[in-house]
Amino acid sequence: MRPTASPPIRPPIGNVHWQNSHRLIPSRYSESGTVLSDLTSDPEDLENVVLLDGATNDRVQAEQRGLIGISTFELVYGIPNAHIVNAAYTHASESGSRFSDSTRGAWYAADRQKASIAEVVYHKSRRLSEIIVPDEPGERPARDVSTYDDWLANFRGDFHVLEPPEDFSQFLQPEPVPQCYASSQELARRLLNEGSNGIVYPCVRYPDSKCLVCFRPALVYNPRQSERLEITFTANKSGYDHRVRRVRF
Repeated sequence: MRPTASPPIRPPIGNVHWQNSHRLIPSRYSESGTVLSDLTSDPEDLENVVLLDGATNDRVQAEQRGLIGISTFELVYGIPNAHIVNAAYTHASESGSRFSDSTRGAWYAADRQKASIAEVVYHKSRRLSEIIVPDEPGERPARDVSTYDDWLANFRGDFHVLEPPEDFSQFLQPEPVPQCYASSQELARRLLNEGSNGIVYPCVRYPDSKCLVCFRPALVYNPRQSERLEITFTANKSGYDHRVRRVRF
């Protein structure tokens, strides 16, 4: 007799009501127009450049024809900042994130700004450490200054909740990235296929905070730009120190 396979882990569902959740994105992506306007002032040339950019821009392609992981019917249109919401779902990284793979992005947010900053600092520091700069001490960038915009959004609905955290520790491993995402991405794919709205989970990079990943663009309510932050990264012996300065309210 073959042993019975254990049933898949199924997190409980809770009714979530979040106001003013925080998501940091690089400031250059906040603009509603196109940075390509810096290349030319001629309207005809600009139109041609924008058309060329649209042919390789995942968000534009998805809004027009859909992508493998998300259809045009799931994206949002005709609302303020729709391009910001859609970009979160159409610009997935090559290795994905904790609860989304390379075929479909998601809207990640935190219940407090400090948690969002901690997530950005961790991943940016990691990317900087992977850059080889032969002339610098440690052969990596000695300093980097980047600006991020804090985008607020509201959420109200039923989400899967990873509580108590100890029962779901396999999905909350901090290292090694991206290998530690394998089981959490598998969970996300299964829940997404079953119609889940998303997952609420303990913040891995900032204790006592919670993060939310929303699988459905239409559930990102009232996305709006808040303050702009400048984060300075300075190399130390083992990684990077960081300093945060608010440059716009």
